[in-house]
Amino acid sequence: MAARVLLVRHGQTEWSRAGRHTGRTDVPLLEEGRRTARLLGERLRRAPWHGLPDAEVFTSPLGRARQTCELAGFGDRAGTWDALLEWDYGAYEGLTAAEIAERAGAEWTVWRDGPAGGEPLAQLTARADEVVARARSADRDVLLFAHGHLLRAVGARWLGLEPSFAARLRLSAGALAVLGWAYGEPVLERWNDQGHLD
Repeated sequence: MAARVLLVRHGQTEWSRAGRHTGRTDVPLLEEGRRTARLLGERLRRAPWHGLPDAEVFTSPLGRARQTCELAGFGDRAGTWDALLEWDYGAYEGLTAAEIAERAGAEWTVWRDGPAGGEPLAQLTARADEVVARARSADRDVLLFAHGHLLRAVGARWLGLEPSFAARLRLSAGALAVLGWAYGEPVLERWNDQGHLD
């Protein structure tokens, strides 16, 4: 069982700043996102992380996650993993929630209504479950660089909850989360932690 599972959402992009659903479109990091990634790397080199020398490191193959990983100083140790790709939003790619609701003619949330023509929630959940299973089978720390909705689904599934619980787990660009154990039960040790920006 992994000692800790660290989740890092990629740094800020133009689309994440604007609230546009960014699935498979490879939008580059803004300078703010690059700065956040470097600061996170500095933080992870200090106590209590000490650079996570023995950790398994994986990144989404999308550029914004890979670049966050590289700027944080883990690029040379990271393997790419398709399970860490962001949700495929289909026809809703690049749109804000308000724009999608206007098109749908009703209130809309991705966790309840899903993306039109995109990846079904069940498929996203299966990928999150794959990530959780691999992390739980590791015998050392695991560090993952990926995307907001996918990592929120991983957090929910780590706790054994329905994926819709992820709607209640905000994860900001460049934030750190840590999944762990307490008395044999899976827990969120930290969530949406942006202490490296203080």
